[in-house]
Amino acid sequence: MTSFPRPRTSGTTLEPGGASPDAIAARTRALVKTYGRGDAQVRALDGVDLEIEQARLTAIMGPSGSGKSTLMHCLAGLDTPTSGEVSVAGISLGSLEDNALTRFRREHVGFVFQAYNLIPTLTARQNVLLPLELANREPDWRRFDQLVEVLGLADRLTHRPPELSGGQQQRVAIARALLSSPDVVFADEPTGNLDSRSSAEVLGFLRRSVDELGQTVVMVTHEPTAAAYADRVVLLRDGRLAGTLVRPSADDVVAAIAGLGV
Repeated sequence: MTSFPRPRTSGTTLEPGGASPDAIAARTRALVKTYGRGDAQVRALDGVDLEIEQARLTAIMGPSGSGKSTLMHCLAGLDTPTSGEVSVAGISLGSLEDNALTRFRREHVGFVFQAYNLIPTLTARQNVLLPLELANREPDWRRFDQLVEVLGLADRLTHRPPELSGGQQQRVAIARALLSSPDVVFADEPTGNLDSRSSAEVLGFLRRSVDELGQTVVMVTHEPTAAAYADRVVLLRDGRLAGTLVRPSADDVVAAIAGLGV
């Protein structure tokens, strides 16, 4: 398989976050998330203002405990903020009750996780189609065929997850996430369990989904080489936005993380 990294511009520097108002897929305003009480309270997010641009690959990075996974979970509607606002596709998640939020995630959000989260007794084809079947929605078969071709899964559709390599399983998970044409795909350490070759393949496919399908992807990663596939890297430290990088190289990311003093 071939990876498809985005061409880089030179002179990448730290810049403030933000995007034009007509191109925003998701945003947070004064986002706060705390865990625990009293002296044991942890402020995982501390007033984060962030805008996620449509049809872009955004990477979220930071040291352990910086709040990057918490931020993604709040953006995806998997966790409830203590205060502040989260909106995706123009809809305020705080205004949705539990059932409505579940429907919203099913219809507007896709997920790609480090652990793949495939059903081992189902074939690759069945795993890809499962979310739409649960939602009682007819698949877009043209898009299904396109994803199968782009992801190189045509000869693996009848195989079950134990019969697939890690990279193949992750590609099945990506197809599953993309099939419903969600407003945003959230990828949590999608290459964490993969070797370097499989990682490059998976990142290349996420990159292609942005460039060729217009998909919006938000990826949490700790790997500079993975972040180098992004249009924009959001840096967090101690639950706060610490800056952004635009189309960085891996060396740019390493230098920026070092600049955080960690």
